[in-house]
Amino acid sequence: MRFATLEVGVSGLRAEIALNRPEKLNAMSGEMLLELADAARFLDQQEAVKVVVVGGRGRAFSSGADVSVFAAEDPGPSARRASADLGRLMAEAIGSMTAVTIARIHGYCVGGAVVLAAACDLRVATDSARFSIPEVDLGIPLAWGGIQRLVREIGPAMTKELVLTCRPFSAAEAREFGFVNRVVAQEHLDATVEELVASLVEKSALTLASTKRAVNAASDAMVPTGGAWSDADALLTALADPESRRVAEAYLLRLHP
Repeated sequence: MRFATLEVGVSGLRAEIALNRPEKLNAMSGEMLLELADAARFLDQQEAVKVVVVGGRGRAFSSGADVSVFAAEDPGPSARRASADLGRLMAEAIGSMTAVTIARIHGYCVGGAVVLAAACDLRVATDSARFSIPEVDLGIPLAWGGIQRLVREIGPAMTKELVLTCRPFSAAEAREFGFVNRVVAQEHLDATVEELVASLVEKSALTLASTKRAVNAASDAMVPTGGAWSDADALLTALADPESRRVAEAYLLRLHP
């Protein structure tokens, strides 16, 4: 398959999905969200693939959702609702892949990019990676099933702190929370990811898939993501809420006085 915003490749037992908008710090546009879901479905059809590495080209994993879409011409209620739901559909497609997925995180991992990373099975980050979830400062809720996925990984209290305060956090903190599996120096990132890939592809496809399904089923029993379909409605409501817009404008003014 050909993709406009991604590089997708298959090499034997491994595959790669690379976000490829480096000039935009891999900001996730609606097109990219659709392509990520398509790439997940495409790779699920490659029966030999056991491991998929998800990363970003250029200086960042991803700066999150492309907020320029908020300034676009209103396409109407139905199209607006569908657009707001693309991130959830992306995260569900990545999370439900048969292959084991590894998020390769460097540079910025912001907002929706944290949700993408959370949808992966394992996460490796550089020690210089910087994480943040600024949605509440932008006057919108964290959507895309992000709350549920974070609660699964780091628990309710830490999810509340990071999402409500919007404070940035380091890779070392992410490791301490249990969100990141490994933290390495930038120069060791690729070698560490490939070492992990090599270890996994030696296992049988049957046991990898059955173990992943069992863990996912246990996670879903504790914190189901089925209710995330309504995230799009909360997002659209916030975009129309006057106080939320004032909060966002004040935040953006502080960033760019």
